[in-house]
Amino acid sequence: MNKKHSSRISYHRFIFLNKLISFSFSTLILILYFSFILIIGFAPDLFGVFLFDSYLTLGIVAGLSIILFSILITFVYTIIANKYLDKLRGKIK
Repeated sequence: MNKKHSSRISYHRFIFLNKLISFSFSTLILILYFSFILIIGFAPDLFGVFLFDSYLTLGIVAGLSIILFSILITFVYTIIANKYLDKLRGKIK
């Protein structure tokens, strides 16, 4: 196998993995956000439930959880991109 062919395989593998990871993470976040919005739209009483006899509601906890999960997913993608995808990108050059 020559170097040009190997580089092309690495390029296609890099593109496939990059799209797979980014689209998967984006779809997961979009499903969470839209589910949150749909619950607010169609069952707002569900998010109005107070937790532990405090001023925290289920809606506040769910909203903050989605934000924290989004930050976590971004962190995981950054680690994957820096550790694995950058090595594949290096093989292409």
